[in-house]
Amino acid sequence: MARRQGSTWSVAVRTPVGACSAVLLALVVLLAVLAPLLWGDGAAAIDTDAIGQGPSGSHWFGTDSLGRDIFLRTLVATRLSVGLAVLATAIGVGAGVVLGMLPAVLPRWAGRLLTAVIDIAVAFPGLLLALFFAVIFGVGTHGAVLAIAFAMAPAFARLVQTLSASVAGRDFIAAARISGVGRIRLLVRHVLPNIGEPLVVNATIGAGTALLAFAGLSFLGIGVQAPDFDWGRLLREGLDGIYVSPAAALAPGAAVVLAGLAFNLVGETVAAVVGVRTRVSGRKATPGSAPASAERSLAAGKPAGDEVLVVENLRVAFPKPGGWVVPVRGVSFAVRPGETVGVVGESGSGKSLTALAVSRLIDLPGVVTADRLEFAGTSLLTASDRELRGLLGTSLAMVFQDPMTSFNPARRVGGQLAEVSRQHHGLSRRAAFERAVDRLAAVRLPAARRRARQYPHEFSGGMRQRAMIGMGLMGQPKLVVADEPTTALDVTVQRQVLRLLARARDAEGAAILLISHDIAVISQTCDRMLVMYAGRVVEDLPTADLPGAARHPYTRALLATTVGLETDRGAPLAVISGRPPEPDRTPPGCAFAARCPVASERCLAEDPALEQAGPEHRVACWHPQGLQPAERRGAARGEGIGVSVVSGQSTWRTGGAG
Repeated sequence: MARRQGSTWSVAVRTPVGACSAVLLALVVLLAVLAPLLWGDGAAAIDTDAIGQGPSGSHWFGTDSLGRDIFLRTLVATRLSVGLAVLATAIGVGAGVVLGMLPAVLPRWAGRLLTAVIDIAVAFPGLLLALFFAVIFGVGTHGAVLAIAFAMAPAFARLVQTLSASVAGRDFIAAARISGVGRIRLLVRHVLPNIGEPLVVNATIGAGTALLAFAGLSFLGIGVQAPDFDWGRLLREGLDGIYVSPAAALAPGAAVVLAGLAFNLVGETVAAVVGVRTRVSGRKATPGSAPASAERSLAAGKPAGDEVLVVENLRVAFPKPGGWVVPVRGVSFAVRPGETVGVVGESGSGKSLTALAVSRLIDLPGVVTADRLEFAGTSLLTASDRELRGLLGTSLAMVFQDPMTSFNPARRVGGQLAEVSRQHHGLSRRAAFERAVDRLAAVRLPAARRRARQYPHEFSGGMRQRAMIGMGLMGQPKLVVADEPTTALDVTVQRQVLRLLARARDAEGAAILLISHDIAVISQTCDRMLVMYAGRVVEDLPTADLPGAARHPYTRALLATTVGLETDRGAPLAVISGRPPEPDRTPPGCAFAARCPVASERCLAEDPALEQAGPEHRVACWHPQGLQPAERRGAARGEGIGVSVVSGQSTWRTGGAG
């Protein structure tokens, strides 16, 4: 890795821009360090016999009003000019990072106010802001440093906000929140390292801007004051006699241009090297803050008091102009200890949003409401953030869909796993790392100790998914929420991951909420299946009796689309014609009515409630039906039943393409 980065830098330096920037920067640094030592006395020497002379062999750019050599003074001024610019840049970047991060930790109203102030400040030209702050902080070196720094801060604050927003939606941020990581630690350990590279690039370019701004303030007489001198002050003194000796202003002016060019070219080189890599808590709401659903679903019977998770009438809503979009509408279910519950449905059915709401990962402006939402006996709607941080961090594990985004790419895998134990178990760094190695070994990751010291990009997709499960096992999880954990994995790795989840359930006694669009995976892996359509649970049934137990037309259609070894490869695949409704265009009756072969006028007008249809079996349908014997044989062969809509009327099609 280090060799690859070194070769990248060497290639960049060999380019025309890289070579020029390296030479100029090396020259500026050498002058800043050595010039005061070599020529400091000569620059301060006063020669009354050479006052105001023009260029000569003794004085290349002439002398000033006291007979001091302008060229030597320009060389010596490099240290103060560059040093002050770098200091102002460091302060400005630091202040910008703090201001950019503050809205994430402040109350919502304070964050919005701060963001508005930053937006207004960014609208003003930087030099105008610098002049404004210079009046506030006063004339002199210290005032100029603070003025330029605070003039740079709003632009960096806006940059930090933009970059943070691009990172905040990543799965590893959600994983850290699930682990109970606090807001400040989340920003410092997970967000900031992943936006550091563009900040460094912009800071390098910003140093050149700060250099020019400093020269401008000193030229105006409100920067560096006598007896100190920088390039801006020398430029001002040279302009006083520009008609007599133009060369007196040429030396400091050229120094400002060359140093500013050096910083900007270095920034371009850094961007070419590291810029590509950068491109490479749920809020609880009070009842009534979201629109009420049209129908309340029935809960899964009376809870026995030992459920790990109880969800009753869960709704997730997002504001839109003139109203609300409700993609999850009255979902109710319960998960018992050691039980594996699958959630299946087409894309957009609300599966992942339900899981995120249960994990408190729905961010504003999204609003979550429920009549009851309890995990391990604790209400997720009324408990404090401190209480839930400890509970969710140790008892709830989340396995996300994309294994590449499940980990922070800027941190080693072992360190990310160890963070859970350090945060909640009070273990030392060494002890937490040893537990991380043990958990990686527990999920059958080969060479666990070596792998713990590697970065996520050094893992394969299956290995990252194993490591993500290992992170969930760092505590003692009572519930593992797996949001399509086998997506983009080949069937062999998919089987290994599913077996690993089952092994974790048996070893830890944890319940599993498995989300997938593949009903075959759910039926073979889970004890119970929730079928979701258009934000609602349309059927809740045991998987042991499938496919014969399915009574909802949508469940039967999903089962019909599965392919088995005995499926006729020459026949068209069974499909479900049409598409689910958009969340903001849900019809008034049953959402599946337009695609259903048995829909009636009542289905178009009334939305059926989720009602008991047998032991541990609920279905939301006005015309629930069981498969006929011939249809069961077809579903078992994978030929199944497709759905086709012809001339406004729905009909079952056996083996049809839809």
